[in-house]
Amino acid sequence: MNTDPRRLAQTLGHRFSREELLIQSLTHRSAGASNNERLEFLGDALIGFVIAEALWERFPNANEGTLSRMRASLVKRESLARLARDLKLGDALRLGAGELRTGGHARDSILADALEAVLGAVYLDAGFERARTVVLKLFAARLEQTDAERAGKDPKTRLQEWLQSYKRPLPEYLVLSIDGDQHDQTFIVSCQLQDTDVTTRGTGTSRRRAEQAAAESMLERIQHG
Repeated sequence: MNTDPRRLAQTLGHRFSREELLIQSLTHRSAGASNNERLEFLGDALIGFVIAEALWERFPNANEGTLSRMRASLVKRESLARLARDLKLGDALRLGAGELRTGGHARDSILADALEAVLGAVYLDAGFERARTVVLKLFAARLEQTDAERAGKDPKTRLQEWLQSYKRPLPEYLVLSIDGDQHDQTFIVSCQLQDTDVTTRGTGTSRRRAEQAAAESMLERIQHG
C-alpha cells in the first residue's frame, strides 16, 4: 500500500471510527481472505439506491426507462473507476503480488469494486444517512451534469452530434495499448479532435468501452473546460 488510507477517508469527508473497515474495503482478494468483496456487494446496492433516489427527485417528469438509463450511466464501471481515480484510490489499494505486477491499481474493474467497497464500509461504520451524504458529495458534479434528454445517447454519439452542430470534423479513436490476460483485458484508447491538438484517453475492458470513456472525457473537456 503506497499511501495512508486515512488520506482517502479525509478526501471523502468521513473519519472512520472502525478503521479496520476502511482497510478491508481497500484489500483486493489477491491480497488475502479478509478482502473487500462483501463490502463491494453492500456498496453497490447503496450507490444504486442513493443515485436512484437523487434522480427521482431531480427529474420528476422522467419515466422509468429514462431514470434507469441515467442511473446506469452514473454507476457503470467506467464512471466509478473515474471517480476512484479522482480520489487517487488506487494508491491506497492492497493488492497481491500478481496484481501489483500487472498494474491492478489502475484497472477499471478493481478501482470500481474498491470504490463500492469503501462506500459500503462508510455505511457499516456510520449508518445510512452518513453514507448517503458521502455518496451524494462524491457524485455531485456528475449529477449536476446529468441531462434527461441525453440519457438514451452514449458519449460517442453525443460527442459526434456536438461536433456536427459546430460543423467540425469527427474525432479519431486510436488504441494505445491492450494489457492483461485474454479474459481480463484493459484497453487504453485516445480520442483526438482532428482540427485541434486536444486529446483525451479512456480505459475499459473492451475497445468500445474505452472509446466511450475517451469520448466522455472529451465532452467534459470541451463543454466544461
